[in-house]
Amino acid sequence: MTIAPSRSRYASTSGRGLRFDSVPMRLFQKAKKLGVWDPQEIDLSQDRRDWQGFSDVEKDFLLRFLTLFESGEEAVTSDLAPLIIAVARDGQVEEEIYLTSFLWEEAKHCEFFRRWLDEVTGVHEDLGRYLTPAYEKLFYEELSGSMRRLLDEPTRASQVRAAVTYTMVIEGVLAETGYEGFRRSLERNGYMPGLLQGVRLIARDESRHLRYGVYLLNRLVSEDGAMWDVLSERMNEIFPTAMGIINEYWEHYDADNGPFGVTMMEFVDLAGQLFDGRMRVLERDRGKRLADIETAVLADIAAEEPVQT
Repeated sequence: MTIAPSRSRYASTSGRGLRFDSVPMRLFQKAKKLGVWDPQEIDLSQDRRDWQGFSDVEKDFLLRFLTLFESGEEAVTSDLAPLIIAVARDGQVEEEIYLTSFLWEEAKHCEFFRRWLDEVTGVHEDLGRYLTPAYEKLFYEELSGSMRRLLDEPTRASQVRAAVTYTMVIEGVLAETGYEGFRRSLERNGYMPGLLQGVRLIARDESRHLRYGVYLLNRLVSEDGAMWDVLSERMNEIFPTAMGIINEYWEHYDADNGPFGVTMMEFVDLAGQLFDGRMRVLERDRGKRLADIETAVLADIAAEEPVQT
């Protein structure tokens, strides 16, 4: 059996070369500088002491939170590869290069949370009991399914559906809301400095992932205006499931006076603000030329200051 070649040229050695001034390559430069941190080097000694002083309800709250974080990071680490393959098939070599750092960073996040669970809590039982029906639907079905579809049907529409699922909902609503809300709580209470350091570093990585995801959606919509309807349809399909995860989480705690002083509405409001902000960016850029979108994004990247940890 003769296998047809997958390509007849290489962009990096053609007259085209690599676009070092593109959004994905600028994000790749940032990932090399800011994403190189080692989960094994974070000091968890104070976290272990703090853990021993928590009530049973506080420990349950933390285990539930960390289980959702850890499961989500593993899900993305396992399911992201088809997106890399899809952009490679499209000849988007700069995006493929950036996505290699994206996947590596997700794997580190998975490592960090599992290390924290092992060394701080000492809990080694099956934590799957914390995964609610809405969570399982979003991660087992929607994320995995939309990514796997790219292997057989790497169309623009399939890429939009996968990017909305991951960027706009899983990272843009759930993960960023969780990280930001959790960070605020840890800072207010002065607990678990190791976990706080890890969450800050992870959130910094995720900010690059989100910026790329929004850029990817902008690119796909600019190439085919009909993709806006695909984007909107996908959002309407799965946004209620994401909000369902928040509701199901808080069924186990006092929504108005939760552990560590957090409330359900704090998370709901934050999720809405973050989602609205990303949608405003997409709506603002709808109909613009990709070159103009890139210029604006590159200016934002250049203006950012490194986050201190």
